[in-house]
Amino acid sequence: MWQTDTKKVLYAQLCNAFYQREVQRLVAEPDADRLRRQLKSLPYYIERAATLVIDADSPFNLDPQNGTWLAKQKPTPPEINTAANELFYQKNAKAGLIIPVLIRSDEQICVRIDSLDQVSDNKLHCNELGWFDFAGHGLEQPEAQLLKPSKLAFTAACCGHQWLFSKRCLPRVLSLREMLLAGNINWRNVKRPIA
Repeated sequence: MWQTDTKKVLYAQLCNAFYQREVQRLVAEPDADRLRRQLKSLPYYIERAATLVIDADSPFNLDPQNGTWLAKQKPTPPEINTAANELFYQKNAKAGLIIPVLIRSDEQICVRIDSLDQVSDNKLHCNELGWFDFAGHGLEQPEAQLLKPSKLAFTAACCGHQWLFSKRCLPRVLSLREMLLAGNINWRNVKRPIA
């Protein structure tokens, strides 16, 4: 009977996809205490992510079996404009702002989602990727570069778009943390947190 309700079916599919993804990640956790803590909180975060994805006012299509967003990939990654970054982050940086971060590793480029948790006079701290200057240069991870929030940059980040040797390649699957952040993006104004 519950399968006739489209929203409930979608919710169940997303929860299954997220559980499958997280169990595969947790298998590699070497610290038994940390594993227990993560397993204890896993149902809450999976249910929260599924609810956010279903209720999101997202411009993307959803693949519920894989728990991923789908959108057409641009031939090249989003451009880095350090002057625009500096102006934006000096004016708009505040804790809780969700931001796109371009990551270069060898010949591969992808865009990830992170959030600001600290802002000082001349630098920013991302929850997962560490410290950056206002121009967006990674101070702890030189391969990371903040991007000014835009629909183009967030499309690449939310849909897992990647480029290998300057050519499009298969999208990566976002972590549960990134799906939670993506569900909190203010699509009406990507430069501001959800009120």
